[in-house]
This record gives sequence, structure tokens and C-alpha cells, in this order.
Amino acid sequence: MKQEVIRELSTPELIERLEEERIQLSKLKMNHAISPLENPNKIKVYRRTVARLATEVVKRKKVAAVVKKDSNK
Repeated sequence: MKQEVIRELSTPELIERLEEERIQLSKLKMNHAISPLENPNKIKVYRRTVARLATEVVKRKKVAAVVKKDSNK
């Protein structure tokens, strides 16, 4: 998933997508442990996608905290 697409998602969609991607990553890891995947690079792609999504969630939470702090002044 490209960063541009991630930025376009709303925060609830982003959190939902993050959970789905984490579940898919764990399934891929489990399947790879049982029998080798045809393309093990999929694990790397999903891991990076999860990291991108998680980073965007944290970034949005920080921005929201700053906005909330500034509005309380």
C-alpha cells in the first residue's frame, strides 16, 4: 500500500485497515512456518505496510494532541 493511499484514509478506516493487515501478516507467518510460501517476500511487504499504517496512526494522534493542547490555551 502506497503512502499516498494511506494518507487519504480517514482515521477510523486507518485503524480498521491496520488491524486487518496485522491479522493477515500473522496468518502469513503461520502458513510460512508450517510450509514454505511460494513468495516469502509477501511477509516483508505486509510487515512494511503494517509499519506505515501504525506510523500514520501515531502521527495523527500526536497532531490531535497538539491541536487539543493549543485549543485549551
